[in-house]
Amino acid sequence: MEPNEQKLILEADCWVTRESFEKSLSQSGCLIDSNCSSVLVVIPNGCKILLIVAARLLALLNQLIYIGKKVTVDLTECASTKLFLSRAGFFDHLDDQVQVVPDRPRFSGAARYKGNSDALVEFGAIDPNEENKDLVVQLQQRFVQQSDARYEIAALTVFGELIGNVFEHSESPIFGFASLQRYVGRRKHIQTVVSDSGLGIARTLRPSLQKHHPKLYKRYKEESLESDVGLVQTALTEGGISRFGSGRGLGFESSRKQAMKFDAELTVRQERFCLNFEYKEGELVRVTPVLDLPRILGSHFCFDFFVDPE
Repeated sequence: MEPNEQKLILEADCWVTRESFEKSLSQSGCLIDSNCSSVLVVIPNGCKILLIVAARLLALLNQLIYIGKKVTVDLTECASTKLFLSRAGFFDHLDDQVQVVPDRPRFSGAARYKGNSDALVEFGAIDPNEENKDLVVQLQQRFVQQSDARYEIAALTVFGELIGNVFEHSESPIFGFASLQRYVGRRKHIQTVVSDSGLGIARTLRPSLQKHHPKLYKRYKEESLESDVGLVQTALTEGGISRFGSGRGLGFESSRKQAMKFDAELTVRQERFCLNFEYKEGELVRVTPVLDLPRILGSHFCFDFFVDPE
């Protein structure tokens, strides 16, 4: 470890969940805000990474490079996870300046086997300057293939709106990305992720609140963690909130309705906090905030659609 280096070590010999990842990240200290010029990420033996974790890690690594830090990812002890990340397209979207040890894969598993998995759709880039319609269609079609036709509108809605948000609201030069994977486990479900490195929901909405949403402006005009949490939760539960007034929202209303319809679980990671939404029998039953997280820029959505009955 170099003298001016921070280390992020993921848990060994287990599936790394979002909770586990955030715990490891908190233990390492805020990588974005620190004075350290170098970051070492260690993926140890037996570390199996869920798609939601791969998405957050990929976004974080690219952000660290963008702000000028040296970044190394050590996969020496975990060849199996290296194979998974290659197959998922992780390295295809990882900034070329990130050093991977012992080395980067010579060939991209995603490029070689793209479209051949019945459980995985490789990470696709979201260009913040384009509408990315082809990616939306690809993800929707594969989602339906891995579930059934009942989910056709839900998949189109979620991917269409959230990927469209990156184009309309991200204001970041860093590409976003989207992917999905089917898991079996206790209940068969499809995990879908859409991530960007933009302004985040609260910073996008707040400048327009006074003009377009004066009641919300009174509640959330202050820039604070508590205010951001309240504003984001309101945007994702009440809907109808737009930075442009009526007619052009952030695209959460229809996605939220689809999550409610299918009793999905929704997780939204923002710069310093995360909100977990649980739906049951078409109703929102619980919102769980996780506060004071180390900074990761942007918005990171994850929907878990349970495609088999309990």
